[in-house]
Amino acid sequence: MLALLKTIREAISNWWSDFTLQTKLLAVATLVVSLVMSGLTFWAVNTIQQDARLNDTRFGRDLGLLLAANVTPLIAENNLTEVAQFSQRFYSSTSSVRYMLYADESGKIFFGIPFWEREVENSLLTIERRIQLPEDYPGDDDKPMVRQHNTPDGIVTDVFVPLIVNKKYLGVLAIGINPNQTAVISTNFTRDVTIAVFITIWVMVILAGVINALTITKPIKELLVGVKQIATGNFKQRIDLPLGGELGELILSFNDMAERLERYEEQNIEELTAEKAKLETLVSTIADGAVLIDNNMQVILVNPTARRIFCWEGHDVVGSNVLHQLPPAIQMEITRPLYEMAAGECDSAEFRIHLNQPTKRTIRILLTTVLNLQRESIKGIAITVQDITREVELNEAKGQFISNVSHELRTPLFNIKSFIETLHDYGEDLSLEQRQDFLKTVNHETDRLTRLVNDVLDLSKLESGRSYNFDGVDLAQAIEQTLRTYQLNAKDKGIELIQEVAPNLPLVLGNYDLLLQVLANLVGNALKFTKAGGKVAIRTYQLDPKPQSQNQSPRVRIEVSDTGIGIASEDQHAIFDRFFRVENRVHTLEGTGLGLSIVRNIVERHGSRVHLVSEVGIGTTFWFDLALCE
Repeated sequence: MLALLKTIREAISNWWSDFTLQTKLLAVATLVVSLVMSGLTFWAVNTIQQDARLNDTRFGRDLGLLLAANVTPLIAENNLTEVAQFSQRFYSSTSSVRYMLYADESGKIFFGIPFWEREVENSLLTIERRIQLPEDYPGDDDKPMVRQHNTPDGIVTDVFVPLIVNKKYLGVLAIGINPNQTAVISTNFTRDVTIAVFITIWVMVILAGVINALTITKPIKELLVGVKQIATGNFKQRIDLPLGGELGELILSFNDMAERLERYEEQNIEELTAEKAKLETLVSTIADGAVLIDNNMQVILVNPTARRIFCWEGHDVVGSNVLHQLPPAIQMEITRPLYEMAAGECDSAEFRIHLNQPTKRTIRILLTTVLNLQRESIKGIAITVQDITREVELNEAKGQFISNVSHELRTPLFNIKSFIETLHDYGEDLSLEQRQDFLKTVNHETDRLTRLVNDVLDLSKLESGRSYNFDGVDLAQAIEQTLRTYQLNAKDKGIELIQEVAPNLPLVLGNYDLLLQVLANLVGNALKFTKAGGKVAIRTYQLDPKPQSQNQSPRVRIEVSDTGIGIASEDQHAIFDRFFRVENRVHTLEGTGLGLSIVRNIVERHGSRVHLVSEVGIGTTFWFDLALCE
């Protein structure tokens, strides 16, 4: 059953889709008009029926009051014979009365027309009939009560009239009034005519729609499908409908056009395919992104590089509007220039745009118009895209590096020049102690300048990609040499140097000189930022492999910790950047700001990373891991 309903639903849907928009609108308008007219008709029929019921109610009330006024005195005198005769005459003379019932004050029926029978009484059996009064019947009220109920023959009006004489309640008279047959026949006829007209209208609409679909809509839809097929390049499309008149001539002309286009395509398809293949091969080999669009901004050609830059992989953008496919930042920049170039107002344009999605990148976009062979009209616009992110980053890094180096070199050179000029110009006026202080300062600034140059050279070597020899390194020996170097410095500052080297420590894979430089930078920084009475410790021990990473090779950890001033959390992410110095924050000590950058580069050369944990006022610990020498 469900399958049958689904099939019928699909058939109706397909049939409805064959109609034109005009036919659908006409059908909807006809439906609305017919529904409105039918609604008005049914409303009128309902109004007539209500009026008829109201008239029946009034007629029944008046008739009941008239009959009650004539029989009440007779009932009071207990003259039931006269009551029966009068009621029989009244019933025979009035066709609207369906029944008449007389009941006493207890509800016992003592007379009725047309179905009254005498009571059957004997010593063993007594049969009596009682009237079932409505629950809301007023009883001894002198006003009649009217109600209606449905029967197979129509609505019957029931009138209950109390029989009262001298304010004494004698019983009730119940009269049933038949509906007005003229009004019933009229309303039924009006209803049937309305339904017939409604059905007739819709039969005519359906027939008209079918005829329209077969004679007009179907040929037009076939022509529309054929035109779309021709537009997509399917020149084999033909329409085979046996029609005459204007539609037949139109179909013949369409088939003739399609045949000519097919012949033209066969003559030129090979040449066009070869030229297109050459163009696509050439464009796909270009390192830069290339997009070719027409004057309507529709994409004609796009190479793989452009797809990668614009994140078009897996998307068919050919044939779509290029402005709808570009990121918003690019779209805002090049929309106006593209339309100006398409209108011939300019020949080329260049842009540099920064993108944040999906990653931060900088691209250069070149726009160039494509002219026809006679260079008279614009056939399209070529968009060349270059990803210059690395170039921009290198330029920024180079500029920042030069700026930092220049700044760091200028300060000691300025100090050296100032003190030497002072000694040269006023040396005879200065005391021996002052001249020694000046020379001491010059020597200090010279050492500072030497350290800066050496650090810059070391960092340059590390970042130049120079290869280093890696061999087995005894960390205990490197730590011992580092501590001997800084022993006097630590003693002068009142700082305790602690060495904790695990016994029988295996050799690690690395470069002895580079690791010595790492230890020297870390210990030197620790001494620099630790106050008198503090401690600087070097620890090294072998790590046990974790249970979940059994495939990991054994490694040795080196830690350098101090009880110095610590590093604020906001500085820890930038501590390994070039020329970043914690003393820039505390304004107490001096340095080149390259030591930790050198440490990071050396440790990364060893296939590891430098970590740190620090708390201001508590101290700092740097650590890294090295692989064992097999």
